[in-house]
Amino acid sequence: MLCVVQLGFPPKAAAFRAGWKDVGMNKSLKFKALLALSASSMAITGCSTTGGSNLPPAPSIPAQQQVSEEYIIGPLDQITIFVWRNPELGAKVQVRPDGRITTPLITDMPAAGKTATMLQQDIKLQLSQYINDPIVSVIVNEFAATNNQQVRIVGATEKPASIPFRADMTLLDAMIAVGGLSEYAAGNKARLVRFNKATGKSQEYALRINDLIRRGDSKSNVLLQPGDVIIIPESMF
Repeated sequence: MLCVVQLGFPPKAAAFRAGWKDVGMNKSLKFKALLALSASSMAITGCSTTGGSNLPPAPSIPAQQQVSEEYIIGPLDQITIFVWRNPELGAKVQVRPDGRITTPLITDMPAAGKTATMLQQDIKLQLSQYINDPIVSVIVNEFAATNNQQVRIVGATEKPASIPFRADMTLLDAMIAVGGLSEYAAGNKARLVRFNKATGKSQEYALRINDLIRRGDSKSNVLLQPGDVIIIPESMF
């Protein structure tokens, strides 16, 4: 919402101003009166100090479950590999920092940058050299998500953090994960920075975290996306 500050005086205030000299009002009293009138004017115009566009509220119950982008395996992720009827060929492994894994009969296979479906197809192809028609399943057990698979919350929170994104994650979920706002947080001035793949640019959105957490305003709860950055400033007072 655009902040509109009316610096003029309403009719009664104009008359009051005109009479300052007549009543001999000193400079201190004039300044206090000006502050009071300016404050009332801002209250009437409904000023919002948070910049950026607004996001639509998150639905309390999604009308239709949406499938999010499939998770991309990254270094240090923990994965489990099952090979039907050949359990000795399966394994529970951690993706190495170089993005590769080693399992029985397979050495140094690249895993980072692939989805679980892609990795299981690659493992199946390798195992086909040793057994007939292997049936392979890959499950990602623990996530050490890359930045584009995380939501980062920085600024005036109890514990700023990067948390793995999950389907249907909302602003409220993220704030619970970081322990809420700090004592001096200006939650209603928070911003969400989101990269727009279509334009190749980042866009800012206004957030009202105080209204969400302290007033229970469900309209202030919004859906998050992988790679979102939530920035929460501190109050000046």
